Amino acid sequence: MSHVDPALVVVHYLADHPLISNGATSRLRMVAPGAVTAGRFGLVEYRVAPNSPGAAPHFHQTFSESFYVLSGELTVYHGGAWEPFGPGDFALVHEGGAHGFRNDGDEEASFLILFAPGIARENFFLEMAELRRSGRTLTPEEMTAFYARHDQVMVDP
Repeated sequence: MSHVDPALVVVHYLADHPLISNGATSRLRMVAPGAVTAGRFGLVEYRVAPNSPGAAPHFHQTFSESFYVLSGELTVYHGGAWEPFGPGDFALVHEGGAHGFRNDGDEEASFLILFAPGIARENFFLEMAELRRSGRTLTPEEMTAFYARHDQVMVDP
């Protein structure tokens, strides 16, 4: 019988990662940040209120992003157009792929975002939540630096 190393299984319960309010329109939960997965991936549960903006079209240069819709209807930007995605729909966005999301529906949309590799993407969400909480508006130069720091390049739809 081979030896089993219990340290090779990491378990986090729901209470270990509470929802973070990202303004009045969205909440997210850092299910498995890169720090937990040794940088292999990052996993976020995201909830967007009905008829609310999410993320304007953008791309990343150093990591891929995948979206898996759990409930509601999520409108996803890809291929130069916005398209509704429902429960069970999946999108893989490779590095350099322009994408975005919003909720055009009348109910909350819940979905998972998987980042690979597991960069410290939680810092982007935490900083964005703090900006919204504080009501502080960044200058265009500060916003450009903020996005650059988090590998988020905005694009015109």
